[in-house]
Amino acid sequence: MPGSGDKAGGAVPAARPSPAGRFAVLASIAVLASIAWAYLIVAGGRMPGAPADLHALTKLRPSSAIDAFLMFLMWAVMMVAMMLPSAVPAIRVYDAVSRKMSPGPGQGAATAAFVAGYVIAWTAFSAGATAFQWGLESLALLSPMMVSSSPMLGGVLLIAAGVYQWSPMKEACLRHCQAPLLFISLRWRPGARGALGIGLAHGLYCIGCCWVLMGLLFVGGVMNLLWVAAIAVFVLVEKAAPRGRAGGLFAGIALIGCGIYVLACSAC
Repeated sequence: MPGSGDKAGGAVPAARPSPAGRFAVLASIAVLASIAWAYLIVAGGRMPGAPADLHALTKLRPSSAIDAFLMFLMWAVMMVAMMLPSAVPAIRVYDAVSRKMSPGPGQGAATAAFVAGYVIAWTAFSAGATAFQWGLESLALLSPMMVSSSPMLGGVLLIAAGVYQWSPMKEACLRHCQAPLLFISLRWRPGARGALGIGLAHGLYCIGCCWVLMGLLFVGGVMNLLWVAAIAVFVLVEKAAPRGRAGGLFAGIALIGCGIYVLACSAC
């Protein structure tokens, strides 16, 4: 109903996008995620072999603004590759609701704004991750392959990720991610500006759900693409699978156990 779309925070009716609209949304996300993964594959493919292949993108201790920007770009692209697929349910729901609430031209722009808000949130996270990596490298706690060179650091990161899986904050943020229709209904705002804000809010909840897990990249390797993919799949399953939360709790126990084992071995 066009009139109800003007009421901020009003009830949002259930809606389904047309087959053509649904295909366009999924195709756009697939293309964007594929480009991001292709970038990571090309960048990661330069790493094995001679140290000379470690170009500025993966250079330790950035010595210039360009080096720092390239490190940030790596993180930003990696977050798109990892997290955008897990946002597909929310993007589809937003697209369907937008077409129902505001019929006519412009629905695609609103959906694009929603995705942009989500990406902006994770891009801001990437800036923090870049600073964290830079700090670890300045303390000589990362190897040239961007893997923790300290068993103590690796063990602490594993335990922190496991404990966070059981935290109330994780539970609250994951609940929002698992119920996109309710989330969008409570925060509905019409237009591209409203879509941007809703996407940004969804991205922030997603960060609240997954930010500690991203620390595991320093355990298995920031540019270890198999490890990156494994974390991305875990996030997707935890958000979208019927028993995803139960699997996340079990994974938390396993992570704590692995962290304790690493710390115990380092003390021997």
